[in-house]
Amino acid sequence: MKLNFEDERPIFLQIAEGIEQSILVGAYPEEEQVPSTTEISLTYKINPATALKGINRLVEEGILYKRRGVGMFVAKGAVQRVKEKRKGAFYEQYVTPLTHEAKRLSLTLSETTGLIERSYNEQ
Repeated sequence: MKLNFEDERPIFLQIAEGIEQSILVGAYPEEEQVPSTTEISLTYKINPATALKGINRLVEEGILYKRRGVGMFVAKGAVQRVKEKRKGAFYEQYVTPLTHEAKRLSLTLSETTGLIERSYNEQ
């Protein structure tokens, strides 16, 4: 996980997103422990309250859960929850603006789909 102190996004959001990304790629499997707020704060030299805010966000979303006296763990079903959350964000951040621009350019659905397929295949 990398934090960018120049980024406009708050640090606690970057922490939450970094842990989500680690969950998606399998670095933190379901039912496994994630770094503590103390570990995160020491590693990145940030206030522990900032790290806790990022962790608590994931707890509220059901992605992490706390085992009293032990630490934070990845919840069962967390991978699917993260994927669904990110699919929604993808739709809002990319698909909606793309379709609005396609309409402004008078592109048909077929032409727009063709452009997406072309880009997808070039990757």
